[in-house]
Amino acid sequence: MPPTDKDRDATSRNVRNRDITSRDVIGRDVGSGDAGSTDVRSRDARIRDERRWAALAALAPGTMLRDGLERILRGNTGALIVLGDGPAVDEVCSGGFELRVPFSATRLRELAKMDGAIVLDAGAGYIVRAAVHLVPDPTLPTDESGTRHRTAERVGIQTGCPVISVSKSMRIIALYLDGARYVLEDSAGILSRANQALATLERYKHRLDEVSGTLTAHEIEDLATVRDVTVVAQRLEMVRRIAGEIEGYKIELGTDGRLLALQLDELIAGSDFERQLVVQDYLPAASGMDPDAQVGEVLDELGRLSPEDLLDMATVATVLGLGGSGDLDEPVEPRGYRLLARVPRLPRPAAERLVAHFGGLHKVLAASVAELRAVDGVTEPHARAAREGLSRLAEVTLLEKYS
Repeated sequence: MPPTDKDRDATSRNVRNRDITSRDVIGRDVGSGDAGSTDVRSRDARIRDERRWAALAALAPGTMLRDGLERILRGNTGALIVLGDGPAVDEVCSGGFELRVPFSATRLRELAKMDGAIVLDAGAGYIVRAAVHLVPDPTLPTDESGTRHRTAERVGIQTGCPVISVSKSMRIIALYLDGARYVLEDSAGILSRANQALATLERYKHRLDEVSGTLTAHEIEDLATVRDVTVVAQRLEMVRRIAGEIEGYKIELGTDGRLLALQLDELIAGSDFERQLVVQDYLPAASGMDPDAQVGEVLDELGRLSPEDLLDMATVATVLGLGGSGDLDEPVEPRGYRLLARVPRLPRPAAERLVAHFGGLHKVLAASVAELRAVDGVTEPHARAAREGLSRLAEVTLLEKYS
């Protein structure tokens, strides 16, 4: 089932929303260039993402630090807080006094009444210094206009540490890290967007189940085509991206995101494994290359596709290694990993041995229990489980298709 115009609009809208709300938290590298430079950018992006996720988690509702920041807001005062100490931070600090006392929300609130910044350790477990005058390099670029915010952005760039600015006049809490600025929202606003994303994820998951069922039926009937495989891979990647956006909301919500986490886990359970199995089933073998590494490269390349390229079935087929002829209706034969993974009580090593021995799903489907048992490393119970499980799966799938 190719994407409809409604799907395209929804996907584009979700991507635009993510760019606005969580752009630097869950951003993806979709740059061009050779493979080496792309890998470097991807690695750097992952490192930045991990730092941002950690910083946002430290500021999430339910943490002591967030409690202290909200106390500052309620007290109608501002604050400038550096999350991290060490030589880089010492270089921009002038004056103030050493404390090195355990962190508490009330202590942070009282110290914020004084002029100057507050320096915490990286884990926000201790208040290291207070009443500090921060003197960053004035040549560092900043788009901020207020003194506190300009200082926060420059200190964040120069030290590499997260810096928090609490604005008395605007009554907002802003995080500065790696040259980016994040405004912390209240839980109600984040939950509203998260629920919209969950509703979108539910719709995409429903469509994924439909096209996955169609692929299963076509595999059993030996009618699978490049189009069937491409649509399933396309839907799986869409689901993964929307789930990634919701992961960002979950981190920002902290303890308020527990219900969201349960809903997300239920919706995407098994989808990552499904992505891997689809690629394993159809990816052409490359001589001299480790199959697992080859599968990982294809999944990474799918993750780097722009939203427009992801909606182009020909592009997705090419990434999967199925676009050589350019004919989306060209027949393809699965190896059988995906369907064997659905058989109860069949361990993955046994399934891999069956695929390696028979070479394709239809040869496995046609094999008797004795023939399955003859495969090295496959026991009698595993052979019976495979034979009976595949038979039941074929019966149920075809019954659903033609009922």
